[in-house]
Amino acid sequence: MGMNTDQPAGREMPRRTFIKQVGLTAASAAMMSESLALAADSPKTVTLAMVGCAHIHAPNYARILKSLGNVKVKYAYDHDSARADKFAQESGCQKADDPKTVWSDAGVNGVVICSETDRHKDLVIAAAEAKKHMFVEKPLGTTAEESKAMAAAIEKAGVLFTTGYFMRTIPAHIFLKDQIAQGNFGKVTRARASFVHAGSLAGYFDSDYRWMADVKQAGVGAFGDLGTHVLDVLMWLLGDVESVTADIKTVTGKYGDCDESGEGLLRFKNGVTGTLAGAWVDLDNPMPLLISGTEGHAFILGQSLYYRSRKVEGAGGREPWTQLPAAPPAPIEQFVNAVAGATDMPLVKPSEAASRVSVMEAAYKGARTRTWVTVG
Repeated sequence: MGMNTDQPAGREMPRRTFIKQVGLTAASAAMMSESLALAADSPKTVTLAMVGCAHIHAPNYARILKSLGNVKVKYAYDHDSARADKFAQESGCQKADDPKTVWSDAGVNGVVICSETDRHKDLVIAAAEAKKHMFVEKPLGTTAEESKAMAAAIEKAGVLFTTGYFMRTIPAHIFLKDQIAQGNFGKVTRARASFVHAGSLAGYFDSDYRWMADVKQAGVGAFGDLGTHVLDVLMWLLGDVESVTADIKTVTGKYGDCDESGEGLLRFKNGVTGTLAGAWVDLDNPMPLLISGTEGHAFILGQSLYYRSRKVEGAGGREPWTQLPAAPPAPIEQFVNAVAGATDMPLVKPSEAASRVSVMEAAYKGARTRTWVTVG
């Protein structure tokens, strides 16, 4: 499998599939292109290093960084020397045989960490000690304990941080967050989010990315891998989770006992009941989000958002709602912009990234014990 694609040839990226499903409007797409152009025109050059090249999204991040006119990727490091060689050659940068080369280079402003998840902690702590800004691929860690430790180190270092929670950049989600904040849903009672694809069925993790279906290295299987995205968007919309349970299972057995499908049930601190789905064995994801309240209701169907509110003129719910905000840059681009000096980038906080791991860890425990688990 080549390093110039996120997945084998002919397979559409799950993230792009989801963005298409939620209906990124032409106007929003145009605004995103404008944002990219502005980032490319930034007067400050940002020098970065890829630290760990293992993740399925690493090649796409490298392509994006290469397309930005104010970014220089100086190093590529990976514990797998052959992988680092290949990545460095295709990215046009130097190979670093030791991460200390990156940490000690004062010219490197920040790092993009795309290693196996069980290697995140050592790399993140070292990056924080070296005062390097960092983009860390999700999830932050394999456990709540190590994720909290990483968040504390990042915050203590005072460096910029974000992670790949791209669903915060989807115009429909931004609109719904604003409507909830304005009270146009009344009291939100329930919400449901789903992010699934056919990764197991299509063999996404058969070769270069086999580690992602190894729970020892990834920390989670399908439910945690994709479910963390919809967990993030639900918590971004609705707040913290009090307790959780789940049903998580292996379906095909293609990757041993690695889970391939799961449903979680969440009790939010504000009383909302939430459900989320994450899986690698689904052929489609027709309704990725639904929110219901005493004054409003919304759902995404295919590429369209349907919105009904007693408090909003014209929100009858029968026709697609098209009055959506522009999409902000993707998370990796937000990171570059922030390192370059932009102060208005909606970065994910380290504590937020850690809290998602805490909820997921509790969900997996709930699935094992068949009980509700309080989130620590």
